Amino acid sequence: MATILVTGANRGLGIEFVEQYINGGNEVIATYRNENSSIDLIEMGNERSNLKLLQLDVSSNKSLDSFAENLGNSPIDIFINNAGVYGPRNSSFANVDEENWIPAIKINAIAPVLLTQLIIKNIRAGTDKKLIYITSKMGSIDDNKGGGAYVYRSSKTALNAVVKSLSIDLKNENIAVALIHPGWVKTDMGGPNALIDKDTSVRGMTEVISNLDISSTGNFFNYDGTIIPW
Repeated sequence: MATILVTGANRGLGIEFVEQYINGGNEVIATYRNENSSIDLIEMGNERSNLKLLQLDVSSNKSLDSFAENLGNSPIDIFINNAGVYGPRNSSFANVDEENWIPAIKINAIAPVLLTQLIIKNIRAGTDKKLIYITSKMGSIDDNKGGGAYVYRSSKTALNAVVKSLSIDLKNENIAVALIHPGWVKTDMGGPNALIDKDTSVRGMTEVISNLDISSTGNFFNYDGTIIPW
């Protein structure tokens, strides 16, 4: 069994990843930002011996450093960077402002790399050596036929670019890296009109993760395993 680190695990896809992996007998380290919005995850942590909870606010450099210290030298087999934000829903042309754009870029594109740098020693100590970043098809420039959503699209496109570089830089260490689009999922972010449920999305993504190896590193996957154009 593997040890999996999941960020942004208090709700939505994050808590579904946690549930499916611990039910599979794996050891899971799950992060949450604050207790008030993480009641279900905390209850799960109290009930399951193979689930460890750590507090992490990816928008805070101090929190990132403290998290890495708390993690210590614990080996991690699979890192799933799930924490992210959509940003303002009305970021259409003429409504974009710097104040709302910068935090989304920091959380969605900068923090994942900073955190990866802090925990790379843990990944190197693991067996599977896999880095997974939850992205969105809205970050695909090729797929953009609708325009708008400047903040979210740009932050995910930036994430795709930096993770592609990670896959190249870490390939000689046999660390496999992937970006995965979870589909349009019925979560707080996806809304009630989304096409698939959390269970379907996460089961598909865990299959993609299981099949990932160094020969497929650096790809942009859909949750069903198909390749999404950049």
